[in-house]
Amino acid sequence: MGAVADVELLKIGAVAQRSGVPVKTIRFYCDEGLLQPASRSEGRYRLFDHSVFAELALIRNLRAMDLPLSAVHGVLSARRSGVCTCADLQATIRGKLGEIQSRIEDLQTLESDLQTMLASWQSCGGR
Repeated sequence: MGAVADVELLKIGAVAQRSGVPVKTIRFYCDEGLLQPASRSEGRYRLFDHSVFAELALIRNLRAMDLPLSAVHGVLSARRSGVCTCADLQATIRGKLGEIQSRIEDLQTLESDLQTMLASWQSCGGR
């Protein structure tokens, strides 16, 4: 266990409480290979070091971009190995940014249309 023994390890419940990510989700991420416990207790509980919080934040951000789990796995694997996939990730982020900007424009148009509709109803006096 060596270096791991010198680091405070947290059970899954403590990780869930501190991160706000449900235990069930953390288990799912482990089962899918996205998260890797640092160790297991004698009772076979998953134990995590503090790097799990950065990984959970990254997973949340990547999933918020609607990236499939396989892509999230690739980013995490590359990050752990030190192999840079910046160009691919930047291209994905640029694409998602474009989608979000388009959605914002659509929502702003809808907002304007609704405000116009509401104003015309208010001026009719309820008749």
